[in-house]
Amino acid sequence: MKTPPFRADHVGSLLRTPEVKENRLKWRKGEISAEELRAIEDNAIAETVKKLESTGMRSITDGEFRRDYFHLDFLKELEGVTVTGGIDANPHAKVAEDGFKPPVLSVTGKLKHVKDIQVDDFNYLKSVTAQTPKVSIPSPTMIHFRGGRKSIDIHSYPDMDEFFHDLSEAYKEEIDHLYQAGLRYLQLDDTNLAYLCDPKMRAAAVERGEDPNELPRTYAALINSVIDDRPEDLTVGIHLCRGNYRSTWFAEGGYEPVAEVLFNTINVDAYFLEYDDERSGDFAPLRFVPDNKMVVLGIISSKVRDMEDMDDLRRRIDEAAQYMPLENMCVSPQCGFSSTHHGNDLTYDDQWKKIELVVDTATKVWGQP
Repeated sequence: MKTPPFRADHVGSLLRTPEVKENRLKWRKGEISAEELRAIEDNAIAETVKKLESTGMRSITDGEFRRDYFHLDFLKELEGVTVTGGIDANPHAKVAEDGFKPPVLSVTGKLKHVKDIQVDDFNYLKSVTAQTPKVSIPSPTMIHFRGGRKSIDIHSYPDMDEFFHDLSEAYKEEIDHLYQAGLRYLQLDDTNLAYLCDPKMRAAAVERGEDPNELPRTYAALINSVIDDRPEDLTVGIHLCRGNYRSTWFAEGGYEPVAEVLFNTINVDAYFLEYDDERSGDFAPLRFVPDNKMVVLGIISSKVRDMEDMDDLRRRIDEAAQYMPLENMCVSPQCGFSSTHHGNDLTYDDQWKKIELVVDTATKVWGQP
């Protein structure tokens, strides 16, 4: 395949190198400058890109080495967004030993794109890869779902239509600047559509005054308002995630509650779907995928050290092919290896073996990496 997504692909984040982790801590303590940290990140990204390319992977990211969190580092740069505190995790989910609670996003003023957020990072990535550079940014839905109407300042936005309009305009501006810089492969990371597959999270949405049956359509309209006018040569994918902090998770449930809207109303080109264990349900929802869209099956776990068996992976791909054409599928890990700077409970060696397994599986199934 000449255009993304590729038969062997990946979500984006990679385990931070020891140098990046150590020096990011020094930077937080004020022991080194932001410029010194960036130079260290540059070197680590360049070396990691070489390693990623050597596996045969054609989709290249910077591993999100410059971020603490996959979403907050981006969203907090939008004017009007405030990050505070934490929220309770799904009480039935596996919880990290440190009692981590994801921070809360709230809208405390008018939303506006006031500066480029990812452009400099993309320009550096583009300069150190011969393959296709990909940028992952949080889905615009991330600002709304957790708190709903109550997390959005009523004085700034008495009318929710105006809120969604301003949010869309901010995203469109950033994406346009990335495109002008040369980006042709964009991924939106979205936990909320996956969370709406979880009965308990749906119930929590009702308690916040939201309709979980209507939210997918609201979010589809928001995402479409951001991407519908994109240039033809900009591929946009969306990744659905149920939580990935230090190998833990926050939600469960198959895609059936959102499948029809997800696949037929949201106008992305590709879907990166978690399918690494029973939490994601079966492949039956793939029957809704139209013929002009791609699905990247996340059947290799980025959470656990155990290596998947190639024959099992091929069998699962065959199962998925009962519901949609094999030619419209790709394979990847179910999520990133380090959605936050802490990283998942794997070694660097585990990570690279998993990525090599993705490439080997794609080669076995489709005859090309």
